[in-house]
Amino acid sequence: MRIGELAARAGTTTRALRYYEARGLLPARRDELGHRAYDERDLRLLRQIRTLRESGFDLEETRPFVECLRAGHPEGDSCPASLVVYRRKLDELDALIGELGAVRERVAGQLARAERARDELAAGSLVPGGPEPGCELGGQEL
Repeated sequence: MRIGELAARAGTTTRALRYYEARGLLPARRDELGHRAYDERDLRLLRQIRTLRESGFDLEETRPFVECLRAGHPEGDSCPASLVVYRRKLDELDALIGELGAVRERVAGQLARAERARDELAAGSLVPGGPEPGCELGGQEL
């Protein structure tokens, strides 16, 4: 098949295919007229790349999976190098989850502090002569 057909079947662009070819992820075969020529194996490689990219893998992280398929394995993740990438990605995700958990805790603490301050201000306004609670945003009182 030609590049346009492969791009359409893979749900990508011809520009992306040329980029993958330049990066060595997609074979650069030519037919007798000099046009790029692809087959079902190439479509399978692209589907593997796309699946991994949709799961957050960067393009270089897809290489072991592509090489595994090229070597004739039935699945791109049946090779040891692919398993290493999976483990590394899980470690990366666990670290991000930890960072997000810490950020969430800080924001929750800030919210709790702000709510206490608001409640104290409101309680003080119930005292005769106490301050009136209010909030201004852009010159409009809320």
